[in-house]
Amino acid sequence: MEYTRRHKGTCSRSSTVVIEDGIIKDLKVVGGCDGNIKGIMQLAVGLPVDLVIERFRGTPCMLKSTSCPDQIAITLQEALAEEAKEKDLANA
Repeated sequence: MEYTRRHKGTCSRSSTVVIEDGIIKDLKVVGGCDGNIKGIMQLAVGLPVDLVIERFRGTPCMLKSTSCPDQIAITLQEALAEEAKEKDLANA
């Protein structure tokens, strides 16, 4: 499943994630600090979605209550919710 979300309150503008069987197969982030975002994307790909959410969620950036990793975690949470909704509709 592929899911895209616009970020709020960060330098990065959006993220697109591809999830298969609970594993992040691909992650793309638009905007943000180039090297940091590239590193985050490389670290996240291949890991279980739940683990990345657990590690990234709630990470602040300077005086902000959110960050690029936090926004990626929100994207992942929304993607899982959308995936569950699609499965429910398919089983209805």
